[in-house]
Amino acid sequence: MDIPQELRKLGLKATLPRLRILQLFQESKSKHLNADDVYRLLHEEQIDMGLATVYRVLMQFADARILIRRHFEGVASVFELNEGSHHDHLICTNCGRMEEFLDADIESRQEAVARERNFVLHEHSLSLYGFCGECAGAVNPLAGRKPRRP
Repeated sequence: MDIPQELRKLGLKATLPRLRILQLFQESKSKHLNADDVYRLLHEEQIDMGLATVYRVLMQFADARILIRRHFEGVASVFELNEGSHHDHLICTNCGRMEEFLDADIESRQEAVARERNFVLHEHSLSLYGFCGECAGAVNPLAGRKPRRP
């Protein structure tokens, strides 16, 4: 994809900060970044852009379907590159870690449930909440208490 050309098609200038924001999503180990993450990464690179501007650019990219905005319970909105493929999410309610997954059995079961109820799916999302392996190891099984954020 020619990102500068795509931005121009959408009526957006292909400025260096905008291009850098997209590169951050392409380079990041975490596929999910919120506005604060992007702001911090830009600030570390001494790119002067305010948090409100970062958020506005992220929303422009989401409106243009370059990024997908996700709303997870208990987590600030996060954005991820729109790579055109469907996936679901596992979210740790303790540390916020997110993992993407795709399971053919779950997908076909969801389609079957929709058919059984006379629905035609055009979109869906599945988010599973729990503890990642690291946080689950910190749980005291005798106390049955949820680990706390550091």
